[in-house]
Amino acid sequence: MSPLRTKKGVVAIFALVIALSCMSSIYGADGFDSVRCGSDIRKALLGRTMSNEKIVVLEERHKELRLKDVGASEISDRLNVISWRICGEEYVLLEDKDVVRDVLKFPKHSKESPAFIGSCQLNGHDVPGTAIGVLKNENGVAILPAVSAWKIDDKQMKFVELKPEGLRCSRDGIITAAGGF
Repeated sequence: MSPLRTKKGVVAIFALVIALSCMSSIYGADGFDSVRCGSDIRKALLGRTMSNEKIVVLEERHKELRLKDVGASEISDRLNVISWRICGEEYVLLEDKDVVRDVLKFPKHSKESPAFIGSCQLNGHDVPGTAIGVLKNENGVAILPAVSAWKIDDKQMKFVELKPEGLRCSRDGIITAAGGF
């Protein structure tokens, strides 16, 4: 066998090995690959494409992030709100067909200060669209005062902060169960 033919074979095998290793790293990739505890998690997730893998697979792959699925809500045919516990904090991702468009570091919530997603009123007038946030629980009241809230702008695909003064939201939207989504 000629030395030239042997070199071509080695180069071909080397190229194949490189291509296969690149494909396997792309296949196993997801939007959490760029996230590191102690870094800017919001910045790391923006614009990333999220995997449609089973939650347990993602959580297992990212044990170092202490990744935990906390829940999700469908906003429209295109938009979903997905909540994750990452590095001990809760983040809500606004996804447009699996691409992260905005990320909100979500405040702590509990039975006394439940998380919600749904409709709100400002000074007695309906706020158009869907809001997400934390309410102040009051017994026997159907519409609770907001502690913190964001409107989901489905056109700009962003969370837009709402001032809590005069903002009340429906108890029907409460999603907290024993302190979590």
